[in-house]
Amino acid sequence: MPPPAPSRLLSDVPVTAKICGLTTLETLDAALSGGASHVGFVFFPASPRHLTLETATGLAGRVPTHVQRVGVFVDPEDALVEAAVKAGRLDAIQLHKTPPARVAAIRATFGRDVWAAVAVKTGADLAQAAHYAGTATRLLYDAKTPETAELPGGMGLRFDWRLLEGFRHPLPWALSGGLDAGNVTEAVRRTSATLVDVSSGVESAPGVKDKGRVLAFLKAVQSL
Repeated sequence: MPPPAPSRLLSDVPVTAKICGLTTLETLDAALSGGASHVGFVFFPASPRHLTLETATGLAGRVPTHVQRVGVFVDPEDALVEAAVKAGRLDAIQLHKTPPARVAAIRATFGRDVWAAVAVKTGADLAQAAHYAGTATRLLYDAKTPETAELPGGMGLRFDWRLLEGFRHPLPWALSGGLDAGNVTEAVRRTSATLVDVSSGVESAPGVKDKGRVLAFLKAVQSL
């Protein structure tokens, strides 16, 4: 049997949560009432969570100022980012499959916090993190998807959290990939993450958020 995960100290920074891929007012309201610190809006047509600009505008208008609105993109063009920043009133831009130089350019152009996703399967993948120092404002460690997959995330995959034990993070960071209400406690105790990001783990089907699962996840996070 594997050794028990180390326990977080009660004096540690509180753990907060981002509910990503929200598409309806009902589930957005669940995320907000449950205490999410961040909400994620996806702007990637191949994703079942993709939002039109019109829908993003309607959702963004319900988000209070103390909750961060994060737009999720896959190596986007400036025109899409510009339109989404305006429609979704984005506080941060989350980038997948985007080289460090492009991340830096987007940050400079739009003046928002920029999260760079680091796809992880093995310890060697963590070497990517250092390349984003000075370009991104936050890293998002996510499970690496198969090369043939259309989506870079949101597929319910997880990586071995032990890879992050003792890792020297070059930037503030968040943990993603296969999280749900049943395993987030172990994930946080194993990695010492202070921000967790969930999408498929609170869904009843791809792209369909479940209000009860959203609330259960946030309750689990708040108990840490």
